[in-house]
Amino acid sequence: MQLAAIVILNYNGVEMLRRFLPSVIGFSAFPIIIADNGSADQSVDFLQREFPQIRLIQLESNFGFTGGYNRALEILKGDFENYILLNSDVQVEQDWDVKLIRFLDENREAAAVQPKILSFPHPGFFDYAGAGGGFLDSLGYPYCRGRIFNTIEKDSNQYDDIVKVHWASGACMAIRSQIFHTAGGFDERFFAHMEEIDLCWRIRKMGYSIHYLGTSKVWHVGGGTLDRTSPWKTFLNFRNNLLMLHNNERPSRFALIYLIRLGLDFLAASVFLVRGSFEDAKAVFRGHIEFHKMKSKFPDITSAEYMPFKEKGMFRRSILWDYYIRGKKNFSEL
Repeated sequence: MQLAAIVILNYNGVEMLRRFLPSVIGFSAFPIIIADNGSADQSVDFLQREFPQIRLIQLESNFGFTGGYNRALEILKGDFENYILLNSDVQVEQDWDVKLIRFLDENREAAAVQPKILSFPHPGFFDYAGAGGGFLDSLGYPYCRGRIFNTIEKDSNQYDDIVKVHWASGACMAIRSQIFHTAGGFDERFFAHMEEIDLCWRIRKMGYSIHYLGTSKVWHVGGGTLDRTSPWKTFLNFRNNLLMLHNNERPSRFALIYLIRLGLDFLAASVFLVRGSFEDAKAVFRGHIEFHKMKSKFPDITSAEYMPFKEKGMFRRSILWDYYIRGKKNFSEL
């Protein structure tokens, strides 16, 4: 069994591969594997022509982030001790991957770790997806060190540290292969968005920890396959957040949170309407409707106690309250 593999899931990303794959090849120590999610562009031809030395897994259709990775990693099962999941639109630096795998090797309780994720299009700022490590408040709202909602901090080396977090970003995450498969992989109902948060929560319930390693850095473009301002993303945002809560909370607690979220999500839809974003408002309600349809088709899989980190600075009762009422826009102010 080899130590690690860098697994890049690609869907119609030939331009991203052309731009960023050379840096991954040049600065990485571990084998690179491309899993193509049924691309309809020239991705496969480009890879076979320009990078024949890279192993290519071709999936027959687009199974989304969740299904694509689940199928690719099932093929690789037993071959590697660790997977490094990396988006195709990420630029890396020397030893970025070595640092992540060394951390897992030296910290046996850690199941996964993410690097510092900076913005490629906005140099000097954190990236939206993961930033300096991900957290959840008591109502299931995700936020990051370096990014709370749409407020993104400038990188002033304030998060050049190593900390436990609630979740690691799917844009770049090193994870132990055995734990990934034992946890059941990604929940394919999610298709894309928040699936890594759900997986990390399930892994934490198994007794392992998730970490952020600020000494490893990557730069992420973001929005390449899923524009975060689109109604489709809004729909996934609300539906998948409810699925995640239902997967991981005790039923009694989920029922309480859902009542609160009904009011908050209605408020969010109203804000979309006031701003003229009618499709986004519809997407909020579609998210709730689709959640109930999907929930009824699957058994209740909640099994472990709710496990928030309650150390100082690592657990918030309501990030909405902190952000909108208390005016705390940066993680460093919390």
